[in-house]
Amino acid sequence: MTQAACQNEAALGVAGQRDAKGPSRRGPGAIAAAAPYVMLVVAIGFLCFVAGSFVTFKDVFPGKQLTDAFRGGQALLEKETQYNSPFPQELWQPARTDAKGVTIFDPKRAYGGFTLYSAGDGQTVRLVSMTGEVVHEWHLPYSAIWDDSAAVRHPRPDSQVYVEKAMLLPNGDLVAIYVAVGDSPWGYGMVKMDKDSRVIWKYLQHTHHDFDIGADGRIYVLTHEIREDVVPGQEHLAPPRIDDYAVVLSPEGKELQKVWLLGALANSPYATFLSTVPWYIAKGKGDYLHTNSIHAIRSEAAPRLPVPAAHGVLLSFREIGTLALLDLEREQIVWALRGPWLRQHDAEALPDGRLMVFDNEGHGGDVSRVLEFDPSTLQIIWSYAGTPEHAFFSRVRSAEQRLPNGNTLITESDGGRLLEVTPGGDIVWEYLNPVRGGDKGDLIPILCWGQRIDPASLDPGFHNLLAH
Repeated sequence: MTQAACQNEAALGVAGQRDAKGPSRRGPGAIAAAAPYVMLVVAIGFLCFVAGSFVTFKDVFPGKQLTDAFRGGQALLEKETQYNSPFPQELWQPARTDAKGVTIFDPKRAYGGFTLYSAGDGQTVRLVSMTGEVVHEWHLPYSAIWDDSAAVRHPRPDSQVYVEKAMLLPNGDLVAIYVAVGDSPWGYGMVKMDKDSRVIWKYLQHTHHDFDIGADGRIYVLTHEIREDVVPGQEHLAPPRIDDYAVVLSPEGKELQKVWLLGALANSPYATFLSTVPWYIAKGKGDYLHTNSIHAIRSEAAPRLPVPAAHGVLLSFREIGTLALLDLEREQIVWALRGPWLRQHDAEALPDGRLMVFDNEGHGGDVSRVLEFDPSTLQIIWSYAGTPEHAFFSRVRSAEQRLPNGNTLITESDGGRLLEVTPGGDIVWEYLNPVRGGDKGDLIPILCWGQRIDPASLDPGFHNLLAH
């Protein structure tokens, strides 16, 4: 065997040993030789990280586009995976009791009448007597009113759409707003229907949360839409945003006025309130105000408010814990207030100028409360926070209505409950949604909104219909 052949055989033998025993150990020289390449890879990775961070936080192309794509994909994933249940958590909660219908009724102290409510179990609005019998109902699926004029191009199925609020007119006509689960924007439109659930008119913009009807029949409603512009001086409220509007409709459903609320607040003396947007909203939700109530100021209350508002609406901005007064003639926020409430709903002005609000989470723990207070001093005049025997809590939604006899009708949304309480805090009427759902029948549909109706306020023809 030649010397070259012996060398080759030896080399093959070494290779065979390396294959059999695993990789051979490289010496210090080999590691040193590879170090520059490792450092180069690390440096490139670090530069990519820095560049990615820079374009993301400075909105340099393509950072914003990548962020928007991620947020859009995340929203689509949530929509397709979290909201297709027949009992979505947003509309159904664990029932706290097996009781159904009217469970408490003190006819001597309760304010008699009918109670109108909307719930999460469908697109039906019911009117019940003081003893809980359904005396009338309206049912109009969103699929029956949608058309090409609607702001929502691809609506969710009817099982994912519900009536968030409805108000009854004396002749039995009903005005209602529809919203959807798992969509963004989630507002679906407003409809006026007759007592037989036939459409009178429809306004199919992104109406949401709340509306009010003034003494002259005009309708004050919230809408929202996605905007891509930057608000001067408020660059931290980065687009895309879900921005709210206060819209005024004629009694016939025609749009008369539309006020951009974020712009009205940003251009007011209360613009600094926008610096309190929670970090989790500022980091990707884009719903910076989350306006959830609009209340038309009545003539009795207007001169008694801290800033007189003959042509104003009271607004609730949930995410910044703020109540604000919008002057519709000037389209300006003329007064705003923060107080001892958290993620509040349903702000309204009483005839004496005091304000009421449903304080969802400001009382601490799993306890909600209703507050009546002096807006000039923030002095709490009256409150209700439940009792150990009758726990009281709703993380979202909910409302209150001051009744002519001084009692207060409260909608405890998550509990699927309506209750009427006296000034002393006694429950004199309680109604639990009788519908149940879920595999074990242990879920109760939320109650979105309740309203006590004085029978004397109804037209005789419709009132007589209810008696039958």
